[in-house]
Amino acid sequence: MLKGRNLIDPMDFTIEELVEIFDYAEEIIENPKKFSHVCDGKLLATLFYEPSTRTRLSFEAAMLRLGGEVLGFSEANSSSVAKGESIADTIRTVGCYADIAVMRHPKEGAPRVAAMNSNIPVINAGDGGHQHPTQTLTDLLTIRSVKKELSNLTIGLCGDLKFGRTVHSLIKALSRYENNKFVLISPNELKIPDYIRKVVLEKNNIEYVEVQRLDEVMESLDILYMTRVQRERFFNEEDYIRLKDSYILNAEKMKKAKKDMIVLHPLPRVNEIDYEVDKDERAYYFKQAKYGMYVRMALMAKLLGVDEEC
Repeated sequence: MLKGRNLIDPMDFTIEELVEIFDYAEEIIENPKKFSHVCDGKLLATLFYEPSTRTRLSFEAAMLRLGGEVLGFSEANSSSVAKGESIADTIRTVGCYADIAVMRHPKEGAPRVAAMNSNIPVINAGDGGHQHPTQTLTDLLTIRSVKKELSNLTIGLCGDLKFGRTVHSLIKALSRYENNKFVLISPNELKIPDYIRKVVLEKNNIEYVEVQRLDEVMESLDILYMTRVQRERFFNEEDYIRLKDSYILNAEKMKKAKKDMIVLHPLPRVNEIDYEVDKDERAYYFKQAKYGMYVRMALMAKLLGVDEEC
């Protein structure tokens, strides 16, 4: 049973519990009307201390589609944190009004602090450069739906691998499944952090390679996960200019990819995926965004314990 649990880290749930969530999400996808009242009378509190479009709206849409309602704030300055209120006091207060809360915060570990002081389930919607577990659930559901499995895959992760919390969470999650291989594509300045390399990959004897150019590895990938490379992350302008085009996915690079490779992206994109790629049937990033709503519907229904009512 997942009722009353929190989701702070992708590893909080067992593989079996993830299957339970994904199966429920696929039931919702097949027949959304059947689930349109399971959260009647329930309130979701959205506590977003930094800007968000997709994540916040997908949570709100998910709760509304389940029949529940939403309250909350979308920036720290519009909450009592501007007056100096602690996270512990905020979540205790929110727990008096809502049945479940979702939090995004610029400080790593903030949602965990909230969960430790909460009497309602807390979901981490991103904490600094650390974790983004519901994006990971979105990614896993998308991959499972398309590839029919989460094992025996070669996954390319491209762009900002140092600060990209979606990348860190996805590597941790996919490392739990058999025979997955990672191709880490980034400039030296934005390589994967040591704690992911040593604690997740090397400690578990998971095969991986690190390269600087995307076109060198395209033909080997089953999944390509694109992220933004930001100019401000570089130590000097020359390195950025030298490498920036290496991380732009276009139709020419797609010619080298397998016919059944899929392209994912947590969004928003800037220029790292050319708009011409949108026409390619292997481009799954907007479908991925929709899967995000469905998996959040399933997650909240499970944490609230209303999933058995339909």
